[in-house]
Amino acid sequence: METSLYLPVKRFLEGLGFEVKGEVCGCDVVAVDRGAPIALVICELKLSFTLDLVLQGVDRSTACDEIWLAVRASARGRGRESDSRVKRLCRMLGFGLLCVSNSGRVEVLVEPVPWRPRLNAKRRSRILEEHRRRRGDPATGGGTRQPIMTAYRQQALQCAGAMALAPARPRDLKEAIPDAPKILLRNVYGWFIRVERGVYALSDAGQAALVTWKAHLPDQSAARLGENQKTSVPA
Repeated sequence: METSLYLPVKRFLEGLGFEVKGEVCGCDVVAVDRGAPIALVICELKLSFTLDLVLQGVDRSTACDEIWLAVRASARGRGRESDSRVKRLCRMLGFGLLCVSNSGRVEVLVEPVPWRPRLNAKRRSRILEEHRRRRGDPATGGGTRQPIMTAYRQQALQCAGAMALAPARPRDLKEAIPDAPKILLRNVYGWFIRVERGVYALSDAGQAALVTWKAHLPDQSAARLGENQKTSVPA
């Protein structure tokens, strides 16, 4: 029961100088420091870290100065309270996180202080660059069951479309597709084969990709593919 966490948490907060009472206006634990100004702390209790616990904290946050979330320490320390993502979430919300052992020892996992995430400049730059390089909006947000039409895949598909009827040299494609030499050399998707020095053709996987991703081909390439398919059908 959550009530088993109450006394250890009460003693912890009293040790910080608060006057602590339970079940006040629907809050599990309310701690007050009657200094100037008065400090009001609310703590919500759960046996494990859950979404309901977070939502309770969010609901109480507008009525107090600090929110603490307290959970029972899981066996062998493998519970969610040990997950770095949980701690990061608490920091983002400005919540404190307490862990209560079976012996009643209270451990502070996260301090309730305002937190702003450190900017990941490299990741930000990568997102902006990918957004800039994509032509149109080829991927539906929220999809997870099929490959994403990234800017790189768009350019690789453009290369494949340009080679739908005949092999090509990277330098012949470079004007329209600046990254063509790197794409053909790396051959990430296995769509290309080198037929001779400096000349590439489509592999079977490349031919299949033109059919699978036909809707994403540039109009000119799609037209060439359609012509190729017509000529390959026996009369």
